[in-house]
Amino acid sequence: MPELPEVEVVRRGLERWVAHRTIADAEVLHARAVRRHLAGAGDFAQRLKGHRVGVPSRRGKYLWLPLEDTDQAVLAHLGMSGQLLVQPHQAPVEKHLRIRVRFADALGTELRFVDQRTFGGLSLHGTGPGGLPDVIAHIARDPLDPLFDDEAFHQALRRKRTTIKRALLDQSLISGVGNIYADEALWRSRLHYDRPTAAFTRPRTFELLGHVRDVMNEALTVGGTSFDSLYVNVNGESGYFDRSLDAYGRENLPCRRCGTPMRRRPWMNRSSYYCPKCQRPPRPAV
Repeated sequence: MPELPEVEVVRRGLERWVAHRTIADAEVLHARAVRRHLAGAGDFAQRLKGHRVGVPSRRGKYLWLPLEDTDQAVLAHLGMSGQLLVQPHQAPVEKHLRIRVRFADALGTELRFVDQRTFGGLSLHGTGPGGLPDVIAHIARDPLDPLFDDEAFHQALRRKRTTIKRALLDQSLISGVGNIYADEALWRSRLHYDRPTAAFTRPRTFELLGHVRDVMNEALTVGGTSFDSLYVNVNGESGYFDRSLDAYGRENLPCRRCGTPMRRRPWMNRSSYYCPKCQRPPRPAV
């Protein structure tokens, strides 16, 4: 599933190619793609017509297109395979095209939502303070947000009494971090994924947040992480950060720091990748 860097790459592409354009019409080709819009596909398409798209915004892994002069926004969740593509009108129709949005201008491009596995989708929602869609108001700020509060995050870690990777993936504590970037930041911090958070010191928390930000910013500069063709930017191009990963996906390869073979362990229906020497597991509670 795309994490913060991948979603931000898409947001920037939409800002360049879609912002401030007026919607002429929308076509829903698969009802499941708007299942979160409870009024149905026809209502979704009708309510977009004639509205001008504002500057796309993001919180964590959620992306939305505000509709100017309204208190509404189109919320996009990419799921496992969702793609928002800006394509010429005459471009061949993608096999898994779910929604098409045409604009009332002569630029010759349209917005397409393509989703092979149909886990993602678009929906229209009311917005609250700051233009945030009401359905994601519970999602925490992400570490690249200038208003993210490092101290509040540290205190929340101490109160939560969980383990550090669970905390990093808890979207009510910090948003946008998924399995890939959690493993990368923990490797850089020399922290085992099962280390309890209750004993975290402030310097340790702040160091970890620094590594989270560093790895995400580095991923952003190369377009994010693409392991297959399912994640691409709005122009259909893949990211290249998978070539720079230090932990994720490197089972049995030498640790780039100490040379010890990296390990993979099942974890919450996912996998965790770590160095058994650099990231020693916590001692069992007596």
